[in-house]
Amino acid sequence: MKEKLRVALLMGGPSAEHEVSLSSGEVIGNHLDKDKYEVIPVVVSKSGEWPFEIGELKEMADVAFIAMHGEYGEDGTVQEELRDAEIPYTGSDVLSSALAMNKILSGRLLASHGIDVPEFIVVQKHEKTPGSLGGLDFPVVVKPADRGSSVGITIARTMDELVPALRNAFGFSRDVMIQEFIPGREVTCAVLDDGAGEAFPLPPTEIIPRSGSMFDYNAKYTPGASEEITPARLHDDALSVIQETALIAHRAVGASGMSRTDMIIGDDDRLYVLEINTIPGMTPTSLLPQAARVHGLTLSELFDRIIEAGLRRHGLLLG
Repeated sequence: MKEKLRVALLMGGPSAEHEVSLSSGEVIGNHLDKDKYEVIPVVVSKSGEWPFEIGELKEMADVAFIAMHGEYGEDGTVQEELRDAEIPYTGSDVLSSALAMNKILSGRLLASHGIDVPEFIVVQKHEKTPGSLGGLDFPVVVKPADRGSSVGITIARTMDELVPALRNAFGFSRDVMIQEFIPGREVTCAVLDDGAGEAFPLPPTEIIPRSGSMFDYNAKYTPGASEEITPARLHDDALSVIQETALIAHRAVGASGMSRTDMIIGDDDRLYVLEINTIPGMTPTSLLPQAARVHGLTLSELFDRIIEAGLRRHGLLLG
């Protein structure tokens, strides 16, 4: 009998997305092929405590499947710890993870690749409020510079709303973006990567929050809070532009294994990239699994591909 690959399934962690990560981990654990993998659940506490020394993982598992979102899990921190412990892992490396999580740097990078991004200014925590809005008009989007899942995001429509919006965002990050509000249709597109540089986009998804405002944390993770249509109800040319833009973003940050790029088709008919996620959610309401199913992949096949890409990137799988 072929020996099973030992997969340490990392979830939880000291992140505002701790519970989301646990939900992602549950879905992944339930759909990893038990005939191929021995799954070892590893839950990192909200305080960042591991159930054992991280170096012990090298003797316990062949690869770590990172199902952690937000700070620590998606920003290069845990990737650096695993790298230093010489433990192969899924997804992007330290630098790419950190770059994608930092919306300021990734926004500037994507703009340098010819991608439209909303105009923004940066405010640091010690400043409290901006000296000026740099030409931006209300409404504006206020968001932490290095969080995911729309954590800490507020739409401020007046100067009176801006101060509490900044206070909320500073609760999650010392750097905050005040970003141009782009009215339009929200779309997202995931990309899968084989770990050796070959990547392809999945069908784009159109997102319609039932609240009618924005695709915030509750809309993302509350069943029925948003309508998600895959493939998006757009003509083929528009779908191709979305997919090509997701590919450019994926390659620009050096992502590996998977990514999901969130975009908006503005009322001016331009496509704007809002952010790129290197560890998209895998919860029952998450968008990458939905796109994979439409593409024809089962969840088990999707997770196989992510594991194989991780092994290939670490030189443990050829071809």
